Amino acid sequence: MSALQPDNAIARLMKPRSVAVIGASADPTKTAGRPVAYLTKHGFGGAIYPVNPRADVIGGLKSYPDVQSLPEAPDVGIVLLGAERAHEAVRELAARGTAAAIVLASGYTEVGAEGARRQQQLLEAAGGMRILGPNTIGLVNLTDRITLSATGALEMQDFEAGSIGVVSQSGGILGALLSRAAARGIGLSKLISTSNEADLDMADFIDHLADDEATSVIALYMEGVRNPAKFKAAALKAARKGKPVVVFKVGRSESGAAAAVSHTGALAGADRMYDALFREVGVIRAQTFSDLLDLPAALVTGRRLAGRRVAVLTSTGGAGTLVADSLGTAGFETPAPDEATAAALRALQSGDHAVLDRNPIDVTLAGLQPALLRGAITSLLASPSYDAVVVIVGSSGLAMPDLMASAIHDSLPGSDKPLIVFVSPHAPGIASLLNQRGVPAFMAPESCTSALAAMLETAQWKEPAARDGDATVTVRIDDLPDGPLNEAEAKNLFVRFGVPCVRERIVGNAEEAVAAARELGAGKVVLKILSSEITHKSDVGGVAVGIAADRVGERLERMAAEVSERAGVRPAQFLVQEMVEGGVELILGCHRDPLGSAVLLGMGGVTAELLKDTALRMVPPGGLSRDEALSLVRELRTWPLLDGFRGRKLADVDALVSAIVAFSRMIDALGERLVEAEINPVFVLPKGEGVRAADGVAVLARG
Repeated sequence: MSALQPDNAIARLMKPRSVAVIGASADPTKTAGRPVAYLTKHGFGGAIYPVNPRADVIGGLKSYPDVQSLPEAPDVGIVLLGAERAHEAVRELAARGTAAAIVLASGYTEVGAEGARRQQQLLEAAGGMRILGPNTIGLVNLTDRITLSATGALEMQDFEAGSIGVVSQSGGILGALLSRAAARGIGLSKLISTSNEADLDMADFIDHLADDEATSVIALYMEGVRNPAKFKAAALKAARKGKPVVVFKVGRSESGAAAAVSHTGALAGADRMYDALFREVGVIRAQTFSDLLDLPAALVTGRRLAGRRVAVLTSTGGAGTLVADSLGTAGFETPAPDEATAAALRALQSGDHAVLDRNPIDVTLAGLQPALLRGAITSLLASPSYDAVVVIVGSSGLAMPDLMASAIHDSLPGSDKPLIVFVSPHAPGIASLLNQRGVPAFMAPESCTSALAAMLETAQWKEPAARDGDATVTVRIDDLPDGPLNEAEAKNLFVRFGVPCVRERIVGNAEEAVAAARELGAGKVVLKILSSEITHKSDVGGVAVGIAADRVGERLERMAAEVSERAGVRPAQFLVQEMVEGGVELILGCHRDPLGSAVLLGMGGVTAELLKDTALRMVPPGGLSRDEALSLVRELRTWPLLDGFRGRKLADVDALVSAIVAFSRMIDALGERLVEAEINPVFVLPKGEGVRAADGVAVLARG
């Protein structure tokens, strides 16, 4: 039988008509007994074929001695055998024409070389059949009540089917999310544990869920991306279909591998590259594990947040302050009601109980009067002063949870603005009730803020524009050496791609240094050693700034002696450079890792690693656009220093943007040939005076 097309095989895996359970146990309390028990318990309507040569009946179903004895080729085979024998079952399933096998056994690549050999053996046995796992807990399709899993979370009786798809690289986390979502009334559509990803990986299921009519938001628990290009394509597909992707990426505390010769590697780090990747493809990063359910629960409503103005409606002042304070720290605004809105609110109740000239808006009796609450929410959603409404359910809501939930739910029609709820008392039942009715409800004020931030991020993301094919740059570099370049060679490389550099001369002795300083015509110069072996020149006394032209010779002699003492080698060459003053010092670097290449921009000079004020962007084909480069600059905390902070001269941001674009095109054009590149510092001069690269590092691989 010819190999199935991948999409067809995944579709059959997700919604099989028949399932074989290889190694099924007659004891439902054992892991090997769970899949058959759960398939039956949760209402799988297809054929279930237990396979166990030592049992005639399992779970009330006929058991078969082997795969060859099955009455038909099953769509899916769940393999419960150990790692030493799993490949045998996989080979038998593939021979029968099974679409996919789910391999639960551990003992593969996660345990070392012998495990890697077993995993390769598994793949060879599968041939054209797809593999989920190994070391997986399986998958759960709640849309169609199909449980191809051994997770103990399936001991629960009922689960809320909904529109959030989950893909996890951890089997245990799949069970945790399934049970947590059920407890909170959050509906899920599909849950898949990819684990070792010997064959099918996270990107395959993002791609599938992007086409799944029952899924509108995709949540990912990620340990790493094995194929960046495939992940990008799948995430962009989901974004184009209007399906937000939320990821909780573990491993944030892992430091990136420090680059050999530059600051950039330490400043970028492995985890920040994930931030850059997610930003490029519109994936929202969850900052906490609870966010992995909270954010999708808000996004699944499909309501778009147009701005940062939020109305906080409360009947309990303390809880309102908690929410408003959390919103404020994240850059949201809580303006007081406009006059028309205040009048509409005032008309809802008599007396002087309502406080309507501020925000949070404290309508004291709203917690006891569902009709009043419904009218207040409707007025706030209709108000042009607000982009979203947060309703606080106080302790009074405990007395009438159904009425409160109905009042809030009934306010939704007629507006597409986000409406979310903070349940102030510990009342998970109320939160669950609201979530079941399509109103995102949270038990922490910070969750309200995170949810709104995710909605805003989704609304504001735009797919990067297609690059002009003419943006590709072709520059000759075959005259440059392989390996680390010295500073002059590095800056020569940058200039070829359009990055302006300081004027400088290479000298070998004191006399040449004096002549070079006079030729440059500068009152003061910078003197440096020139070496491809010593990159951090300041550390060995290899940099002197502000030297008078007639003193540069003697300074060179002192520098040579000092460097010789500290580094154990006397420099043979030096650089005499014009001295640049009056600019802002930045660092501009290239960082590469398995995810791709990125441009790093940050505050530069000797304090670059101390301040760590940096921004990162993945380099797309053709390099960054001017808009992307400008957004990179504006992301810096110290952006105001370039924008006239406290009377400073405006910096030449246009020239900086041009330099960043040129640098990114160099990264793109050189590809794998460019191992590292960094300019530190690049001086951004006052508006109209341009930029100057004053120091450079570059490492080239063999062409």
